[in-house]
Amino acid sequence: MSDVEGKILNIYDKSKPETEDLFDSSNWNHLAWCLALAFAALAFWLGIALVNAENQRNALMTNQCQDPVFKGSIDQQCLRTVRSRDHWWEHLWYGVTHVKPEPPPKPGR
Repeated sequence: MSDVEGKILNIYDKSKPETEDLFDSSNWNHLAWCLALAFAALAFWLGIALVNAENQRNALMTNQCQDPVFKGSIDQQCLRTVRSRDHWWEHLWYGVTHVKPEPPPKPGR
């Protein structure tokens, strides 16, 4: 190699990539993705729980699960299987938008 080629290689020596730490990785990125996945799973689970609770609440409010044998009692099997609205997203929307309980109806005169 000539002197001129050596000078050119020294000039461009710093432009080649450093391969020593090319494949080093950090666990912080893995931790962030694991936390994001855990929070997404938690939000999904809470959405399912909200849909089920709102379904049962609406069935109780509309008297859909009255026990036919014991008047004034609630049929527990009916509460597990009742569909008080047509779609699950209606329960989710109602549960998300109605955070405060509804006031009791005022007695009429």
